[in-house]
Amino acid sequence: MKKVLVLEDEANIRSFVVINLKRAGYEAIEAETGEEALAQLKRNPDIKVALLDIMLPDDMDGFEVCRRIRASDSKIGIIMLTARTQEMDKVTGLMTGADDYVTKPFSPAELTARVDALFRRTGGEEESVSADEISQPPFLLNTRNRTLEKNGQRVKLTQVEYGIVKLFMENPGKALSREEILDMVWGRDYFGELKIVDVNIRRLRIKIEDNPTKPTYVNTVWGYGYKWGS
Repeated sequence: MKKVLVLEDEANIRSFVVINLKRAGYEAIEAETGEEALAQLKRNPDIKVALLDIMLPDDMDGFEVCRRIRASDSKIGIIMLTARTQEMDKVTGLMTGADDYVTKPFSPAELTARVDALFRRTGGEEESVSADEISQPPFLLNTRNRTLEKNGQRVKLTQVEYGIVKLFMENPGKALSREEILDMVWGRDYFGELKIVDVNIRRLRIKIEDNPTKPTYVNTVWGYGYKWGS
């Protein structure tokens, strides 16, 4: 059974989410507080995706839960659930390590589509591999282990970040539009906004560039998208 963690303090919303995940074929692991969510992850290390509410009643909000999860697990998929509509909250969630966000109220179809897409990206479903390694010095991408090294040192990536790097390294020097990146990494059935691409690129640059403010690997194609290399 495909496991999804649901951290939501409002019982009626949590029940709504759990019911719809079960209908979509997932096993929902419930948590009401941040501490409980972290404990559930320890008890269920095979959880592939976590849904985290931002506003929680205790001292640990969804952002902090996200940071703590990312500190020890780069592979799990994380979706932030929020009633807030401010742009900064969405960006904050993504920069703390989330892969996606859903703004309340959301439809069952939207939520399950987001979970489905992220589950695929986290390797919950096997993808075909054409080559075990892609070498573009100073980077080495291992497509079997889904890992990236720079100058022989492992770069800790989320699985969405891995998907972006893989797309770039398979298309060196090619300008890719934001729409193309969204379709190829998040899936054609993804409901989200193009800005999620920009925020993930920003996060990726922090991890792989020598100077993130003057990138040399992931370059902006103004008014269009991004490309790998010059």
